[in-house]
Amino acid sequence: MKKYNGLIAVSVLVYLLLAAAAGYGVKHTAGEKDQAWKVEINRIYTSLSGGAPLDKLNLHWYDHVKRVTWLSVEDAMEEAQGALFYEEDNQLESEIKPLFENDRLKGYLRFDYQEPEFDTGMLLVLVQICLALMELFLLAVLLYLKYRLIRPFQQLSSLPQELACGHFKGIVKEENNKFFGRFLWGIGQLKDTLDASKKRQMELEKEKKKLLLSLSHDIKTPLGTIKLYGNALENKMYDSEAQRTRAAHQIGVKAEEIERYVEEIMKTSREDILDIRIEEGEFYLDQLMKQVLATYGEKCRIRLVELEVGAYEDRLLKGDLQRAAEVLENLFENAFKYGDGRRIEITFFEEDYCQLIRVFNSGSVVSDNDFNHIFESFFRAGNSEGIPGTGLGLYICREIMRKMGGEIFAQKEEGGMAFVLVFG
Repeated sequence: MKKYNGLIAVSVLVYLLLAAAAGYGVKHTAGEKDQAWKVEINRIYTSLSGGAPLDKLNLHWYDHVKRVTWLSVEDAMEEAQGALFYEEDNQLESEIKPLFENDRLKGYLRFDYQEPEFDTGMLLVLVQICLALMELFLLAVLLYLKYRLIRPFQQLSSLPQELACGHFKGIVKEENNKFFGRFLWGIGQLKDTLDASKKRQMELEKEKKKLLLSLSHDIKTPLGTIKLYGNALENKMYDSEAQRTRAAHQIGVKAEEIERYVEEIMKTSREDILDIRIEEGEFYLDQLMKQVLATYGEKCRIRLVELEVGAYEDRLLKGDLQRAAEVLENLFENAFKYGDGRRIEITFFEEDYCQLIRVFNSGSVVSDNDFNHIFESFFRAGNSEGIPGTGLGLYICREIMRKMGGEIFAQKEEGGMAFVLVFG
C-alpha cells in the first residue's frame, strides 16, 4: 500500500510539472507572437531606407502591418498635416519611425499594424483546467483502485494462510464489490465446506475406531476357536478320522468368518477414503473438452506428446462437469505415467443414445491377469513398478462414472491402451 500511495504522490507531482511546463510554453509562444509585427515593421523600414519607393510597397505580403504613411519634414512643419499624421486609429496600433538619408532627417514613417489576437491569460487558464481535469480523473481512478481492489485484496491476504492452518471457523465478511463479492462468497462457502468436511472426518474416524474395536472383538471368538482346533489337531487329541475332519471343517468355517470381517474392514476403509459426492446436473460436451484441454493440451505440448482430438457434436450430457473433468484428467495422468509419451488420441462416437469418449495412449499394454483387476482399489499393475501412485485412480474414475449413471471400461489394443467413458 505504501508503494501505491507513492504512485498517487507521483501522479500529483507529474501534474504540477506538466502545469508549469504548459504555463512556460504558453508564455513563450505568446512572446514570439507579440514580436511578429515588429519583425514586419523592421523589414519594411529597412526596405524603404534602402531606397524602395513607398508606392511600390505590397502590404499583402505582410500579416500584421496594414498601412504605411509618409510625412516629410516640410509637411511636419504644418500643423494640419502633422495632426492628421499623428491621429490615432481605433482599430489599429501604430508606431512612428524617423527616416534618414545621408545622416539627414528626411521624414517620418507611420506603421499601422494589427496585434495578433492571442489571449494568453485565457489560453493558460484553459490549459490548466484541462490538466487539472486529467489529474482529477487519474486520481479518481487510482483512488477507486485503492479502495475497491487493493484494500479488499489486502484484507483477503490472510485467508489462504488461515485455511492452510486449518482455521475454518469465523465468518468471511462479504462486501458489495463486483470484483470480490463472489470471491468472498466462494471463500465463505469453502470455509464452511472444509469445516463440515473436518467434522465429518472426525466423526468417521470415531466411527472407524468403534468399528475396528467391535470387529477386533468379534474376530477374537473365531480366532480362538481356530487356535483351539489347531492345537487339538497338532497334539493328536482326536482319535477318529471323523473328529479330525470335523475340526478341520470348523477351522475353515471360522476362517471364512474372519475373512468376512476383514472384507468389511476393507470396505469401510474404502468408503471412508473415497467419499465421492456428485452434483447432479447437465453440461455440454464442448464445456468439458475446453476445460480439460486448456490444461492438458499445454501439458502435451510441453512433454512433446502428439495429441489428436477428433470431431464431436456438442451434446448435452448428464452428470457433474467437474467430476467428469476429473475422470479425463486421471486418464491423461495415467497416459503420461504409463504410456510411451508418443501419442494420445481422443475420439467421440454415439451408441444406443449414449455419448462415448475414447481416450487412447500409445505404449505397452498390461498383462491379461492385471487387466482383470485394473479398476480395483489399491491395485497396481506390473508396469507400475518404480512409478509413484496409490492404485486408486481408475477405481475413482469408475466410481464417479457409475454415480453419474455412466460407465468406464478398458480396451487392450495393438500399440497401447484405451479407456472408453460412457455418458448416459
